[in-house]
Amino acid sequence: MLEFNDATIRFYDSRDATEMMRFMAGCSLDETLRFELEAANSSPGGPQGQLGAKSGLRVSRLCLGTMNFGEPGRGHQGDWTLGIDDARAIFKAAIEAGLCYFDCADVYGIGASEKVVGALLKELLPRHDYVLATKVAMPMGRGANSGGLSRKHIMEGVDASLKRLGHDTIDHLVIHRHPHGIPGQVETPIEETLEALHDVVKAGKALYLGASSMFAWQFAELQLTARLHGWTEFVSMQNHYNLVYREEEREMNPYCLRTGVALTPWSPLARGILTGAYQGGFAGGSTNRSQGQDRGRTESLYRGEHVFDVAARVVEVGQRAGLQPAQVAVAWLLAQPGVTAPIVGVSRVEQIEALIQAAGAQLAPEDIAYLEAPYRPVDNLLSLGHS
Repeated sequence: MLEFNDATIRFYDSRDATEMMRFMAGCSLDETLRFELEAANSSPGGPQGQLGAKSGLRVSRLCLGTMNFGEPGRGHQGDWTLGIDDARAIFKAAIEAGLCYFDCADVYGIGASEKVVGALLKELLPRHDYVLATKVAMPMGRGANSGGLSRKHIMEGVDASLKRLGHDTIDHLVIHRHPHGIPGQVETPIEETLEALHDVVKAGKALYLGASSMFAWQFAELQLTARLHGWTEFVSMQNHYNLVYREEEREMNPYCLRTGVALTPWSPLARGILTGAYQGGFAGGSTNRSQGQDRGRTESLYRGEHVFDVAARVVEVGQRAGLQPAQVAVAWLLAQPGVTAPIVGVSRVEQIEALIQAAGAQLAPEDIAYLEAPYRPVDNLLSLGHS
């Protein structure tokens, strides 16, 4: 019996019904199987995964993070932000390689990132060919209700994001933190947040919901409260997870795996540490980001004594396997249970091309064990207020 995998469907999706029938009628079983095998290996960044068992949404194995696209000099990451013309080449390379999942947030560049992302996606792809995610919660100004997860800010924030994006619908709306974990904001009752998010979905302004960086018990409480009231549940968790910060393996990852929630980790390269950008220590920054104001945040996130030992092993394994350090780090993450699509950030075309290639790489079991061995437990950053 002929089986159809994701690659076959990608081929069919790219042609109209007449072409599809002509293709099927003209191929023997052996030819169809040969084509299927070739197609399966042709587009490592293409749609290969379901966004968890709680949704029917299909996404690429990598998601392009867009924090560094917007208006140079604007926002907390302004010293390493790329404008729309520089971003265009990266988007084109990602799209040509089959990547279709793009992650943004209202707070990136204080809205500038959403403007760039929305404009480029509309310019480069038909609407049905990509999945657009953005986030809400972080303060967008000094007003009393300019941030948080109150009904007022959710409704106003989503409308503002849609306007900046130039879209009618957000495919994947993510709350940037738990309602009680947003800097400088009051602790909104979770029922208020959940009902407002449900109303956004029912109004057609967002199709799916996701969450980011909170304690596992908090996420479980949100999910169960939503289910109790018949409100829309979250289909994904965008958590902080990589080779040098693995505390999520204790509770959040197992909970999501057990309940069918997709993991879409942020900072898979540990803000450049796992690419070699820091050259053995925080004082050795070799990029604009690692030498700029962002270095302080990186130091606050990665405190363990194991950090640069692991980074050195990533380089070593890469040399043995013929891979770049960043490719090793991403390949390791994609091999972890429940991980659907890590969110990768890049500043050059060759970086996204290399990471997409990593989506098809497989590390040897002994290399995985070697990479993991130096890790030592650290304080959960959520308890310190840094994540």
